[in-house]
Amino acid sequence: MKITKISVFQVDLPLTEPYWLSGGRLKFECLDATLVKIETDAGITGWGEGTPWGHTYVPAHGPGIRAGIETMSPFVMGLDPRKVLEVERAMDLALPGHLYAKSPIDMACWDIAGQAAGLPIADLMGGGSRTPKPIASSVGAKTMEQTREVMTRYRDRGYVAHSVKIGGDVERDVARILDVESFKKPGEIILYDVNRGWTRQQALRVMKATESQRVMFEQPCETLDDIAAIRPLHSAPVSVDESLVTLQDAARIARDGLAEVFGIKLNRVGGLTKAARMRDIALAHGIDMFVMATGGSVLADCEALHLAATIPDANIHAVWACQDMITADIAPGKGPRNIDGYLHLPESPGLGVHPDEALLGDPVAVYG
Repeated sequence: MKITKISVFQVDLPLTEPYWLSGGRLKFECLDATLVKIETDAGITGWGEGTPWGHTYVPAHGPGIRAGIETMSPFVMGLDPRKVLEVERAMDLALPGHLYAKSPIDMACWDIAGQAAGLPIADLMGGGSRTPKPIASSVGAKTMEQTREVMTRYRDRGYVAHSVKIGGDVERDVARILDVESFKKPGEIILYDVNRGWTRQQALRVMKATESQRVMFEQPCETLDDIAAIRPLHSAPVSVDESLVTLQDAARIARDGLAEVFGIKLNRVGGLTKAARMRDIALAHGIDMFVMATGGSVLADCEALHLAATIPDANIHAVWACQDMITADIAPGKGPRNIDGYLHLPESPGLGVHPDEALLGDPVAVYG
């Protein structure tokens, strides 16, 4: 089997409401999605998606995905997409770094491999837990009243996991955490996401002030060096996501004890192939995981679900999915959807969901 054609589509995915990162630093209203269709000489077609959370959140640029695919396409054309490690190596040689640009090609190759084997991707990867995975909401930085309103809205949809944005103001952050904890229901999973919004002293002040609440923080500081510097000075569990980009990052976090949780964002780390290695490092070191689409449609959510299904149920907290936060649906009625706050693994071979091509418009580029 060989890759014969790669078609690239650009789609805008408007958010249901404006979204602010922690501390109100950055505002997002629309996501720039890139859809990739890979065709083969065996008649099997695979789909991938790359949707960064805006252009200014982390080094991941929507137009950069499409430029990266243009650079890499001659090097992957003619390869067997089922041999995902060969495709990965070709992309890494053609374009060092730029992991977010490689993710949609990797995703489409896994989709083809699963279809060829007659297995869902999770089963093909050797996992395939059918335990429904809780969806984590994302509660943007708002007033305490608005935070309660948004959490209530998600609860009404069945959500039991919530990522609550904080960061930027110590007193306000402490008050927000205490308020959410007083509002928390039994069994709910709350992750307080700072999005790198604290300095070292701010992080320590909030963590010490809320120590009795035994809460979990995500990405409290800008860098791994910052997180390492304050690690001996507090007792709060830490999740790292924005500083978890490469396998070297994962190895350092595990080796140096910088975090108790990995937040694996598939587009950021370069797709399923690279994410699976991070999963294994986490499991080998007793580190739990959240698995997340960086943003995007039900295709990106489904990819995250497949990786989550390869993680033992005891080690996966939740899957963050974006579909309830966007107004556009490129695969109406297809793929895993919110059922009482949970996602269920598709049984169909491959990814388990493809877009309605008529909703994508004409491709912005075709290679092959």
